[in-house]
Amino acid sequence: MKRNYWRGKEKQGWSNRKHGYHPHRYRRPSHNNRTERLEQGEPQTPVNEGSSSSGDPSSSSLTQNSVVPELPGFYYDSEKNRYFRLLPGHNNYNPLTKESIQYKAMECKRLRLLEEEEKQKKKTTRAGLNSSMLLQKRQLGLLSSTSYCRLVHELKVNCMQRRKIEIHSPDSSVAGTNNFKIIVADVACERIFTVNDVEHGGCKYGIINLSGLGKETLTVEMYDNLYFTNRKVNSVCWASLTHPDSHVLLCLMGIAETPGCASLLPASLFSSTNPGDRPGMLCSFKISTAWSCAWCLNPQADNCFSTGLTRRVLVTNVVTGHRQTFGTGSDVLAQQFATQTPMLYNGCRSGEIFSIDVRQRNRKGQSWKAIRLFHDSAVTSIRLLEAEHYLMAGDMAGKIKLWDLRTAKCVKQYKGHHNEYAILPLHVNEEEGLLTAVGQDCYTRIWSLQDAHLLRTIPSPHPSSKDAIPSVVFSSRLGGSRGVPGLLMAVKQDLYHFSYN
Repeated sequence: MKRNYWRGKEKQGWSNRKHGYHPHRYRRPSHNNRTERLEQGEPQTPVNEGSSSSGDPSSSSLTQNSVVPELPGFYYDSEKNRYFRLLPGHNNYNPLTKESIQYKAMECKRLRLLEEEEKQKKKTTRAGLNSSMLLQKRQLGLLSSTSYCRLVHELKVNCMQRRKIEIHSPDSSVAGTNNFKIIVADVACERIFTVNDVEHGGCKYGIINLSGLGKETLTVEMYDNLYFTNRKVNSVCWASLTHPDSHVLLCLMGIAETPGCASLLPASLFSSTNPGDRPGMLCSFKISTAWSCAWCLNPQADNCFSTGLTRRVLVTNVVTGHRQTFGTGSDVLAQQFATQTPMLYNGCRSGEIFSIDVRQRNRKGQSWKAIRLFHDSAVTSIRLLEAEHYLMAGDMAGKIKLWDLRTAKCVKQYKGHHNEYAILPLHVNEEEGLLTAVGQDCYTRIWSLQDAHLLRTIPSPHPSSKDAIPSVVFSSRLGGSRGVPGLLMAVKQDLYHFSYN
């Protein structure tokens, strides 16, 4: 009898060893589950009767802080404490893919941050920073007026609350039907030029009047363009031809046999007042595909604008039509003119940043490049600071650097920005001491210009996607000199105002 019993046990053990698949092998080992240890065949260690492994703080901290190993082709679910197999993204029968898992995690994080904002759980990013402390230091003379104003802006940025703005339009069927793609404010922040994607393809233009932001209702008026284009808009900037911000410069992409062009549209074209008046100077210049554009405000290069093309820069005089061409070794994705000197700064796909003196004639080679800086990835945005001794640049690796143009060295780096392949702008508000940028993950981040400290991260009101990256405008005078401070965010078909109040 005993002999048959042991033979049965041997057969049972041999049959268990024949099966190669064990579900518990793909589970994360638990330090508090003794049964799972025995199933995995781990060696047992003697435990004192008076102490329990579950009550050991070192073992619990080890469980929480231990790193989950990554297994190729598998995904670890922390809630279920096990691994799941990943399938290719094109498989329609099982939605468990790497992309869907990442999207689910990002969406959970976004909803959690939105819930915290609605509950007004605002915390200052600097320890001990509050309004009473600032006022006390200011009265004691421990803070200069500049430092006091900068720190007050930091406090107000952390207390901004989101409000949806109602958009009014003379044509009621137009308002809220198209998705915002780009919004660009003029110098006075009284008007915002908008580029909207339409359903049947192409883009539509409009101008938002911000005078309504000073009222309690927080409404804005939007005037749409009478014309329509089926071509993609690559870049937009305001132009001062007859008076400050009198026109808008657009770079349109070519389509089929139609070449690209740079169009100069008068801002009066979008106004509903005096419809019988002539719109002003309206012109278009044929160019190849332009990635960027910039308008020159320096008197030594009056009435000139620049376009960044594929491996060359084109500077055009609007009045005379004269053109200057500068060959580059890479596509020019970002541009800005200096105001104190006739210099044009360019950011390239190769990661190079260089300046051009537009007074010189065309030259072959690269001898005309004055200042040369280098990033490890494609430069998507550049912004000159007011004194024009410093330049802010952002690239496709998510790095934002502040360069000293006098020494050609990076003096600060602003961390937290996310970008992989998109052309995303930077917004520098030197008076308030703030830097604002929207990442490819659809989060709006605000840093302190002085010490590169991340002040606030604002989630998008809409689910994150490639076609729903918000476009923002920040100013302490939204709507003009008597306007209200805050942040304007355009995403999808909605416009939001983050007010200081």
